[in-house]
Amino acid sequence: MEQIVLKVGHVFGADHPWNVSLEGLSEDVAEATDGNVEIEVYPSSQLGGDRDMAEGIQMGTIEMGLFGTGALQSLDERLIVEELPYAWPTREHAYNAIDGELGEALAEILKEQGMHTISWWESGYRHITNSVKPINSPSDLEGIKLRVPEAQLRIDTFDELGAMPTPMAFSEVFYGLQQNVIDGQENPLATIYDSKFYEVQEHLALTGHIWGSAVLTISESAWNDIPDEYKDIIAEKAEEWKEKEREMIREQDDELVKKLEEAGMKVTQPDVKPFQEIVQSMWSEYEDEFGKELIEIVKQYSSE
Repeated sequence: MEQIVLKVGHVFGADHPWNVSLEGLSEDVAEATDGNVEIEVYPSSQLGGDRDMAEGIQMGTIEMGLFGTGALQSLDERLIVEELPYAWPTREHAYNAIDGELGEALAEILKEQGMHTISWWESGYRHITNSVKPINSPSDLEGIKLRVPEAQLRIDTFDELGAMPTPMAFSEVFYGLQQNVIDGQENPLATIYDSKFYEVQEHLALTGHIWGSAVLTISESAWNDIPDEYKDIIAEKAEEWKEKEREMIREQDDELVKKLEEAGMKVTQPDVKPFQEIVQSMWSEYEDEFGKELIEIVKQYSSE
């Protein structure tokens, strides 16, 4: 049988939990299939940015990608529903949703785009960095030019909070911060550290305004070409690495705050209630875009 080679890309660096986990997945799948399935891992946007990779999967030029769902909003705006601000009081709430009805619903949406969902991993809670001043309350965000992903929900969230949201591809963020094109950005701690944003940012505010999953996808055509026995192995190993990847994200959060402080960042932990109150109205405002059914699934899991 001819060897199956699957290219998988993502936007983060080699030390990020995504990449560590994908490399582990690659090794485990190769071993379990006697080398008949090889997953080649391409970190650091080597296969392009999120949009490029998503289009590549749809066109069949690359097989797999690991994405934050917010990065896939250009395919279908409903994919970003999990990123309604302050939807997830704990990670367990989010895990239950994405491993349950919410994940099933989002997988159906991805299937409409020609993408098969292999497993739901984690991006984590997002926090704000900037080079202007400490953020202790929403009023501190006024006038801050803040990079956000090219996603309308994120733009609207920071419009509501008083910042100046600036959509920008992730691959351009470090340079934008370095050149003062933007004042700040928002991302999970693992991304902030791995991307060395501490070199060009002074302040970190632990706002936890959004929790995001990470979806490991493969093109439907590539998936359909894989023998069933190998599909089962890939799915099984991806689920094993899902648990390891999530554990890495959780364990890193505490130690990364210390590392970022050691690297010179000044860390604040603002009371999030004023932030929550300002963005609460967005839940009803986005009912038309996401559909009441999806919103209700999020509400159900977020309150359990």
